[in-house]
Amino acid sequence: MRRTIAAAVLAGVIAGAIAIGAAAGADRDAQASNEPSGTPTATPDPTPSEPARPSPDVTAPPVLVPSFDKSARSIDDPNSIWLVVNKLRPLNPADYAPADLVTVPVAHTWDPLMRQEASDAIVTMFAAATSEAGLSLASNSAYRSYTTQVELYAGDDNLTARPGYSEHQTGLTMDIGATSGVCSLATCFTDTAEGVWLRDNAWRFGYLLRYPADKTAVTGYDFEPWHFRYIGVELSTEMHNTGFTTLEEFFGLPAAPAYP
Repeated sequence: MRRTIAAAVLAGVIAGAIAIGAAAGADRDAQASNEPSGTPTATPDPTPSEPARPSPDVTAPPVLVPSFDKSARSIDDPNSIWLVVNKLRPLNPADYAPADLVTVPVAHTWDPLMRQEASDAIVTMFAAATSEAGLSLASNSAYRSYTTQVELYAGDDNLTARPGYSEHQTGLTMDIGATSGVCSLATCFTDTAEGVWLRDNAWRFGYLLRYPADKTAVTGYDFEPWHFRYIGVELSTEMHNTGFTTLEEFFGLPAAPAYP
């Protein structure tokens, strides 16, 4: 009986030892799993993603700047305010006379006649010279008929146009001076307050200093700081902004230094 009990006790001791050993082994395995190993384990790089593509540049549609239409009016028709008259381009017909001539209500030496549109513009310009600069302008000569040009022409082609070739015959031109008469129809007019104001401002009212000092080889005429030709505000502004000073150069016409 005592051997039976002893055997049972011994069996219990052995079973306990086995259980303790198993537990210790489990603890060692758990500790080993938590400790770093001698050889570091490389962490795999994340899969590289495709670089973001830049957004394409958004190009604004081109802005079309309207160009000046040089063909908008005729340069050949004597009724056109863009008519170009010079020693190579006579009036057609030679004895042309405008149908809309009116008396220009400004100070004058001789009664001035001009075409209605040109007259209205010159009245506005004379008034601006007075209001803006305190100047008083006057007409020395405006429309001249073919017959009058026959009487005036004295043979000097640099000073006076031949009949049928004169801008005065178009009804679009005025020789302007000061009411004082100082330097009227003389090159010294360019240095007067009136001459300077007209040179700098006539374009605003549709007028062009037709025979500049440096363009005799183009226009065929000596410098006339008093001779202003109406071409309309649209054209005068375009010429002013682009730096053209003669109709010949602006319209790409041949220079006209002499008659053919």
